[in-house]
Amino acid sequence: MDFAHSSRVTHLQTQVRRFLDDLVLPTNAQWHRYAATGAYPLDVVEPLKRQAQSLGLWNLFLPGLREHEPGTRLTNLEYAPLAEIMGRVAWSSEVFNCSAPDTGNIELLHRFASKAQTERWLDPLLTGEIRSCFAMSEPDVASSDATNIATRIVQEGDAYVVNGRKWFITGAAHPNCRLAVVMGCSGEASGAQAHARHTLLLVPMDTPGLTLVRNVPVMQQQAIDGHCELLFQDVRVPVANRLGDEGAGFALAQARLGPGRVHHCMRSIGQCELALELMSARALERRAFGRALGDFANVQDWIAHSRIEIDQARLLVFARRLADRHAGRGRGAHRRRRDQARGGSAPDPRARPGDAGLRCDGPDARHPARAIVELGPGDALPRRAGRSALAHHRARRTRARQGRCRVDQPVPAALDAAPPGRPGYLSREASENERLERSATRTAKYKCRSPRRTAV
Repeated sequence: MDFAHSSRVTHLQTQVRRFLDDLVLPTNAQWHRYAATGAYPLDVVEPLKRQAQSLGLWNLFLPGLREHEPGTRLTNLEYAPLAEIMGRVAWSSEVFNCSAPDTGNIELLHRFASKAQTERWLDPLLTGEIRSCFAMSEPDVASSDATNIATRIVQEGDAYVVNGRKWFITGAAHPNCRLAVVMGCSGEASGAQAHARHTLLLVPMDTPGLTLVRNVPVMQQQAIDGHCELLFQDVRVPVANRLGDEGAGFALAQARLGPGRVHHCMRSIGQCELALELMSARALERRAFGRALGDFANVQDWIAHSRIEIDQARLLVFARRLADRHAGRGRGAHRRRRDQARGGSAPDPRARPGDAGLRCDGPDARHPARAIVELGPGDALPRRAGRSALAHHRARRTRARQGRCRVDQPVPAALDAAPPGRPGYLSREASENERLERSATRTAKYKCRSPRRTAV
């Protein structure tokens, strides 16, 4: 399989990196200051969204983007490396209108919405005016099996009445969230098959009877845009708000999952790449017992194994996407490879249990740890890979100090000039040096258990 990126994708990678380094990262601290007060940082995000759209870095995830719709049309395989770059900053996907769950909802509406639904919901989502959420998971049933969904959808005349409770609904607390795509059971009384009982409804967030109960914490953190619990009590919506056919909700929900898995996996890999950079920087700058940590063989091993794991996870995602594109099948295999890429079980018998095989890569407490199962080769080659990774990071740092660009590709002229109304636009050299200074002063915590030596 050929995983080489086209010249167009390489050009877009350069653009997204430059935008992230020169515009997003300098405002990251401001974003977190807003979030710490409980206010969503619209004053930070909205100006960046307008600049990204003006540069064509918009709606990059949608393969079926039409000519009259805003954005740049890419295939899922072309978008994957861009999602990896966005993953380096947790909130940056929104800047490019590529954040979940909007990506999946937009794809659903793009494929199945009526003309009226397109005008009311899809068009504002494509322009970034509103946000949305997908209400599927429920507290009272095992929602990983979607046939268990218990929220009731009953037709009464020209309206549907919805009753049920949903939770972990991402994005429901966003101040611009206007739409909930709700999955519920509508065909149980008719005796329909288990996979033909569910229907998707478009429910405005201000509909009477719809209550945002709470923002559910995840790993002792509360997302500022929410992973919320929603309560539906006699919520009435017109029959025209049904998405697709009645009873087709299960099939529609499955249609949005494939691309979403690729997006999430690649953003996770981008987060791991940032963690590896921080680890390499610390290994070069921290000294113990008269030499840098990076000179110790076991530290080189740890860096090497992380390098191998990240590259392996990326290749697994690309390979699965190519296989799906050519074969149009393999959903179960896709899920297994996604689990491997995000820390699931692996079939390789050499997978090591415990701390020797699972390590958590995350630059700070705000990002969930990403654990990747080790499937690497023996212990001889990884050390060489570790030294190579450290040498690469050392060379990058040297080039940055000499004022040379980190990325060798040509820089688009549109990003060379300061965008209008953005006096704080930083040069590439200033941004790179500032990023290196931040990484040098940030404390990264790694739990690594070494085997105890037994005296002979």
